[in-house]
Amino acid sequence: MSLSDKNENDNRPDPAITQEIKARLRKDGLACAVAFDIAGKLGCTPAEVGRTADLLHISLVKCQLGLFGYKPQKKIVDSRMPQEAALGDAIRDGLVDDRLPCKTAWRIATQFGVPKMTVSSACEALSIKVKPCQLGAF
Repeated sequence: MSLSDKNENDNRPDPAITQEIKARLRKDGLACAVAFDIAGKLGCTPAEVGRTADLLHISLVKCQLGLFGYKPQKKIVDSRMPQEAALGDAIRDGLVDDRLPCKTAWRIATQFGVPKMTVSSACEALSIKVKPCQLGAF
């Protein structure tokens, strides 16, 4: 089910977000980092930007966790156990219904001073799914 299907009762894209997305859109889609920048600039949530992109049938690409939007393999994250046991513990402590929310993965990356993909790589190694996405992609 796409995000637009989930929002069929409210299927009008936000005009300000639409304008900003169209101004910054690239041929392959809307990059995750750009979506977050738009949210910050407009003072809205990343989910609102993701919802608007979905309603406009614009693909979200280049997930900052490396989980989607890369060609040709779709995701670029690898499976690598964290060198710090505390990182793995923080990931396990952050689980909600056996999944690590994207927002929590970002917080853990900041807390440990590591790239976001280090956290997602550890999740892959630990067989932990990252979900939900802050943009609503998954």
